[in-house]
Amino acid sequence: MKHRLYDFAALGFVLSVCVAIAACSWPAVTAAQPKWPLPEGIKSIDVDGYPLSYLEAGQGVPIVLVHGSLSDYRTWHAQVPMFGKIYRVIALNLRHYYPEKWNGQGDDFSIGQHAADVAMLVRKLGLGKVHLIGHSRGGAVVISVAKTYPEIIRTLTLADASGLEALLPDTPDNQKLAAEGRQMREILAKHLAAGDIETGAQLFIDSLGGPGTWAHRPADQKQITLDNIATAVKPEVRPVTTCEQIAKFDFPILLLNGERSPKRYGLMFAEMRKCRNIEEPVVIPNAAHSMNRDNPGRFNRAVLEFLSGR
Repeated sequence: MKHRLYDFAALGFVLSVCVAIAACSWPAVTAAQPKWPLPEGIKSIDVDGYPLSYLEAGQGVPIVLVHGSLSDYRTWHAQVPMFGKIYRVIALNLRHYYPEKWNGQGDDFSIGQHAADVAMLVRKLGLGKVHLIGHSRGGAVVISVAKTYPEIIRTLTLADASGLEALLPDTPDNQKLAAEGRQMREILAKHLAAGDIETGAQLFIDSLGGPGTWAHRPADQKQITLDNIATAVKPEVRPVTTCEQIAKFDFPILLLNGERSPKRYGLMFAEMRKCRNIEEPVVIPNAAHSMNRDNPGRFNRAVLEFLSGR
């Protein structure tokens, strides 16, 4: 890839996790054999014929972290060491995301497939009920897990989750917001087709975090986006989630918004809260859509306070 920087931070990140937690041993799991190299310290397991890879740290009640679009396990670099002091943390890479260099081919890239993969990972690792956390598109994935595999969920945390679009009233304002989301992806696809990868990434990230977000992002964080850029080429529609389905969720739910997050995420949460009794979202100050990276201290505190005793 023209803009390839390589994963120069992966080894140091994994080692720092192990040192901070001093607990990097778990029951043996039969590893899958991926056709691509895995970063040092990353494991893989066969999930429906695919070598799903993940970072694991800590001991105790399990937390599973599900990343969003153009992302992977490295986006949780500020969460894994902290959460791993108390919990057993699994930060996975969804199917066809890094470290695979996907070419966009095939019909197994979807919210439903990724939800099934998460559920199978939980079962194969013998995790029982987990604290399930999803960000952005990963929120749509964990909502699908909640609808289809509720028996594996202890608590559900949604950070600027998509997947709730069908709850929004069909008003001109909401139609405009939906159009903005589609346009954002169309612009990205146009730049990728032209080979202008970094401009496409910059426009996409700035649309979520505000002008200048990409320019101020550290090189290793930019690399995460570039490593996963091919996953944005595949058009997809979020599954419909209804109030009736949400009303059946029988586990505690935490909602998180960034102070500067795009408006549509807060509106979707407002509609979700009409479906069942859910506390109003915790707003992470001084943060946009990438709240777990923009203000990890406040993000981590909100999550750990919610999980405490559950």
